[in-house]
Amino acid sequence: MTETTEITPRAVHDVYEKITAELGKIMVGQEQIIRLLLVSLFSRGHCLLIGVPGLAKTLLVRSLAETLQLSFKRIQFTPDLMPSDIIGSELLQERDRKLEFEYVAGPVFANLLLADEINRTPPKTQSALLEAMQEHKVTVAGESRALPDPFLVVATQNPIEQEGTYPLPEAQLDRFMFSLHLDYPAHSDEIEIVRRTTLRLPPSLTPVVTLQDIQAAQQLVLAAPVADHIIDYAVRLASSTRPGGNGTTPQITRDFVEWGAGPRASQYLILGAKALALLKGKLAPEIEDVKEVALPVLQHRVITNYRATGANKKARDIVTELVGTVQEKNY
Repeated sequence: MTETTEITPRAVHDVYEKITAELGKIMVGQEQIIRLLLVSLFSRGHCLLIGVPGLAKTLLVRSLAETLQLSFKRIQFTPDLMPSDIIGSELLQERDRKLEFEYVAGPVFANLLLADEINRTPPKTQSALLEAMQEHKVTVAGESRALPDPFLVVATQNPIEQEGTYPLPEAQLDRFMFSLHLDYPAHSDEIEIVRRTTLRLPPSLTPVVTLQDIQAAQQLVLAAPVADHIIDYAVRLASSTRPGGNGTTPQITRDFVEWGAGPRASQYLILGAKALALLKGKLAPEIEDVKEVALPVLQHRVITNYRATGANKKARDIVTELVGTVQEKNY
């Protein structure tokens, strides 16, 4: 897309093809993760990447910023990190023999913010991102300051079973549009990774889109039409994760879920499906698009109970079963 090109689903699809081709110079595999990161960006959402160290999470996000021509900042979350280290603070400075406070911006002022190992810092510091993620602004010393547009937070998280980690509060988890799990690469992919990284220097990446392209795609996501039965399906799918209520709650939810996804999940199911449809070159989403984004939207919003622990039922297992259970309503 350029300033003179009509903004169409086909143009968004072409941008997606350019981005994936460029990232393919650096990244091996992870096509679905890349696609969902772009869906999150075009939907104005945020992503949580979960995986053990060494799976190139940081490399992926940095490479994405280079390809998208976005300003990029990285915060390494540690136990001693303070909220002011993220959002900035006012420092007392001397000017013209007078003392006055001057605001020094924190690294949150970037188009793409990588919150690396976010669960290695206490909840007080984790929550410093809440306002930024939800309102796209920060407040310091009573003054609100707008963040750049677009603004995307990609947080990496180590598995909570690892030593030195703090579980993310549910309120902050709900701010993330997607929760994406990175697995170890397939054998053939790992061979290619070793070959690329030990036989030559990594290639440089070339930006393939502009800031205006991204903003235009975000506007198109909002403007894309959605059929009523698609919205109905998304709402019923999100509702199926909530225990109690009427007798239509699926048995697996009644048995294993402490509490389920709220209305923000329904919104993200639709926004994600719209953005995914545009990446595929379609104007309007279909049921399959909702199903494709259902697991990353819902799995971190479903809190399991003690019976699920005993039965070895994880949230992703429950969501997967619900996606196969909830049917499209005939109109």
